[in-house]
Amino acid sequence: MYRVAVIGGQPHAVAAAKELGVEVVLVHEEGKYEEEFADYCERIVHAPITDSRALLEALAPLHRERPFDRVLTTSEDGAVATSELCEMLGLPGTSPETSRIVKDKAAMRKRLAEHDLSPVRHRLVHSADDLADFLYTVNGRIVVKPVDGVASIQIHVADTVEDAMTAWKRLREAGHDAALAEEFLEGPVVSVDTFSYRGRHLAIGMSEYRMNEYFAEWEVSTPSRVSVPYRDELRRMTYALLDALGLKDGPAHSEFILTPEGPRVLETHNRLAGSGAPELVRRVSSLSLSRMFLSVTLGIEELPAEPPEWTSGAAIRFFVPPPGKITAIEGVDSLAELGATVVEVPPGVTLPNIVPYINRLTGAELGVVIGKGVGDEVRELRSVADCVNGYVIASGKDADDAVARGDEVVRRIRMETR
Repeated sequence: MYRVAVIGGQPHAVAAAKELGVEVVLVHEEGKYEEEFADYCERIVHAPITDSRALLEALAPLHRERPFDRVLTTSEDGAVATSELCEMLGLPGTSPETSRIVKDKAAMRKRLAEHDLSPVRHRLVHSADDLADFLYTVNGRIVVKPVDGVASIQIHVADTVEDAMTAWKRLREAGHDAALAEEFLEGPVVSVDTFSYRGRHLAIGMSEYRMNEYFAEWEVSTPSRVSVPYRDELRRMTYALLDALGLKDGPAHSEFILTPEGPRVLETHNRLAGSGAPELVRRVSSLSLSRMFLSVTLGIEELPAEPPEWTSGAAIRFFVPPPGKITAIEGVDSLAELGATVVEVPPGVTLPNIVPYINRLTGAELGVVIGKGVGDEVRELRSVADCVNGYVIASGKDADDAVARGDEVVRRIRMETR
């Protein structure tokens, strides 16, 4: 039997553990994970997942008792510490250098420039003057964001010096003393989900997004329709990107903007995608990235030789009612007419995951999670982290059909706010 330690993340990444004969020790931060993990894990221990020394202290005694075959993570926050821990324990894994470059958007841009891959004008800025100077250099719209940002948090667009000053002020107020400024890339955003084994990469999913003016995505659908003319190019670019970064094993989620000049890398992550994307990919390809996180990494199952055929469509859409206190939720009963499986988060419960209960919906063609109740507050959608009001996940004959099914659910569910 294999034994692994998993740092942070969400339950879907270990849901196949018992079926695969894998014992899992989860390391997570108290109060920041779902109780569902207990169904899949041999043990749960608490430690800060960004601190490799604390992780070593928590896991070294267990490793001496019964050695781990791997220490893994699919957590954005825990990636660097996990790489450092693997090095300390002498276990295989992504190098700390690669994890640091992936985490640091400015370092990633520098590495891509060294490989002459996906040219994007950019600059690491440390002051409002730096930002204004870059704006003049580009002579057009720019975007500025934290170098280690996640979930579309603190992304600002600037057309004028006044915009740049405001953006820098907000970044400083949020605790950032450096940021990455880039030329603004026009075009739709698409993503490529891959899995790698011993340096061989395989593109498994390709998705697209609907998002608001804050670049917060409120819908993901797959397979991407807008990327059809670029599919081969996107696969080649993704493989070249992962090679440039030195990523050899495990999942990756890479995002691109389809500009008039062709695809340009937006960013990449050495983890499973968020927003329920692994489940969408499973629905259209029959390949589970969550299962592969354990099975392929441990050599239990082989990485397929070729990208899968996408035989259907899938979409996830988050409920985004107006900000305020919820005074009524109407229309839930009508979902029975659509054959939907509905799950409601219990009153007073706040789950640390924007796609709670997704494992319960794997067999549902149409699944709905109601994440809030009367009296709860709805936040303005400023980042993906605000997608906590619930969601609908749908399968369809193609992506357009799945999107339409999700739209119909959202049309029926009314969360009144005041």
